[in-house]
Amino acid sequence: MRLKMMAAVLGLAVASAVQADVEQNIRQQLKASGLDLPVESVAESPLAGIYQVQLKGGRMLYASADGQYVLQGYLFQFKDGKATNLTEQAEQQGIAKELAKVKASEMVVFAAKDEKAHINVFTDTDCGYCRKLHQEIPELNRQGVSVRYLAFPRQGVGSHGYNTMVSVWCAKDRQDAMNKAKGGDDLPAAQCDNPVTKQYELGQLIGVNGTPAIVLADGTLVPGYQPAPQLAKAALQAQAAADKSKKQ
Repeated sequence: MRLKMMAAVLGLAVASAVQADVEQNIRQQLKASGLDLPVESVAESPLAGIYQVQLKGGRMLYASADGQYVLQGYLFQFKDGKATNLTEQAEQQGIAKELAKVKASEMVVFAAKDEKAHINVFTDTDCGYCRKLHQEIPELNRQGVSVRYLAFPRQGVGSHGYNTMVSVWCAKDRQDAMNKAKGGDDLPAAQCDNPVTKQYELGQLIGVNGTPAIVLADGTLVPGYQPAPQLAKAALQAQAAADKSKKQ
């Protein structure tokens, strides 16, 4: 029995050392490539001999053990007549993890009285479809969906949209300021310690390239406007899935 235990411990130690070597190889190769790839973690993938490289923000790459070969794309598992996109699942988990780090106090929140789900929305006050979505917040709230806004000025830091959102986040009443900005009103310029730049960079990190970009509770990224009934249904389903995953 003792010999079996010692063999098992030795096996784990060897496996851990091999994993460390593989991770070092992959990290070194990616760094040497000159690409600015923020690696979050390296782990074995379900595909023998291939390792999954999780980037900060959720995006996924696949690499050989020596790091000389890298793939970008979807890995599917076909089982019992069903195809599961394993890459998409992992990326959603990564995105949900990043969004969970953002405090509600750093967002502009339109909360439902009887909250059943929430959505995180990267928004630009100058975006037409963002304004259209904003008009449907009462309906989303009625269906139990809270809307949490994060800033994503499409024209970048220092743009008109950026300055407007700084004024929104620095206002005494952020909700009122957001309502006015989405209505096309000019806001009094305001300055304070604000998260606008940080949220813009977060959006870029998780793959946002336009607004509105909606992130559901399970990490699903929905690019573009969705009508309130359709969006509420998706939000409630994603919340249920996220809650179920936490219990497992």
